[in-house]
Amino acid sequence: MNNFEYCVPTRVLFGRDTHKQVGTVIKEYGFKKVLVHYGGGSVKKSGLLDQVTDSLKEQGIEFVLFGGVKPNPTLSLAKEGMELCRQEGIDFILAVGGGSVLDSAKCIADGTLNPEIDPWKYFIKEASPDKALPHGNILTLSASGSETSLSCVITNEDGNYKRGFNSKTHRPLFAILNPELTFSVNKFQTGCGSVDIMMHTLERYLGGNTKDTPLTDRIAEGLLTSVMEAGAIVDKDPKNYEARATLMWAGSLSHNDLTGLGREFMMQVHQLEHELSGLYPCIAHGAGLSALFCSWSRYVCEKDPMRFAQLAVRVMKVEMDFEEPLKTALKGIDRLEEFFQSIKMPVRLSELDDAVREEDFEVMAEKCSFNGTRSLPGIRTLGKQEMIDVYRMAY
Repeated sequence: MNNFEYCVPTRVLFGRDTHKQVGTVIKEYGFKKVLVHYGGGSVKKSGLLDQVTDSLKEQGIEFVLFGGVKPNPTLSLAKEGMELCRQEGIDFILAVGGGSVLDSAKCIADGTLNPEIDPWKYFIKEASPDKALPHGNILTLSASGSETSLSCVITNEDGNYKRGFNSKTHRPLFAILNPELTFSVNKFQTGCGSVDIMMHTLERYLGGNTKDTPLTDRIAEGLLTSVMEAGAIVDKDPKNYEARATLMWAGSLSHNDLTGLGREFMMQVHQLEHELSGLYPCIAHGAGLSALFCSWSRYVCEKDPMRFAQLAVRVMKVEMDFEEPLKTALKGIDRLEEFFQSIKMPVRLSELDDAVREEDFEVMAEKCSFNGTRSLPGIRTLGKQEMIDVYRMAY
């Protein structure tokens, strides 16, 4: 087990009706003027936005509404938010929505207090924020784990580059998690969310060569099993509170570093998918991950078949073949692929969108490899050519 530092300072309020406490919670911290950041019309149609603003009004807290976030949130909108925060004297950002809204809010928080720095420099590792506006969230989609994580992913429309970076400034002050707010999420987005949750743990579990992490492994395996069970229930019964609650809590635990403690890893599939949905913004992140993951697994598993076999036996319930562990590993990958298909998730790039073209694979690999200057470490190192191979295998 490697050395590690674990710190998740986000306060979590979990359960029914917790979103109605938001005004009281913000007042406890003494904030005076809030930017309420959200996406499209769903929070308005559902009445959630009104409930949030009513709670703020009851506590005498001023607020400014700022909507418009789309899947794969953009730098241009975040920059608008930064300027609005400065003009209005905002001292706190409240994100109401899914991971895209939360990531947009984090970007706004970083940029508002650092007007002299181009915020894109944070994403290309040329600068790092040492201060940011405090922020919190009300989650409406179980998926990204951004509600408690230190990550933030943004798309720069100038070149369609999708990049992320980690920072202590990204840890929200609080996260309000009411599973009831996810009842209306459609089957496709719920499936995408389940995939994203699983990938955050699978990529930690399979993303490196670290040995001897038995406790972390068991935590990861338990989370994966729970998500698969809950995902199957919600696919048939969208308003099953307990299953929705499992997915929501798993989303937070899967990406707040818990399921990878003591392990060195690189999220290779996430890196590959960022180029996919960066080039094709219509592609949902979770769908892109499910379309890539099993092909990636088959491409790299020969380098460490026992690791994949362990996953196959403990999570996918495959009987161990001790003479040929690779067969066990491949059967586990097959069963995972069958699970994705059972919740109507794509398992090939060709299933995603008619616009996905094989000739773009080299473009995506060029971007992912930083023009051929970067390789992705892991069970099998991926350079530019290997990235192209995975894209083609997944097609």
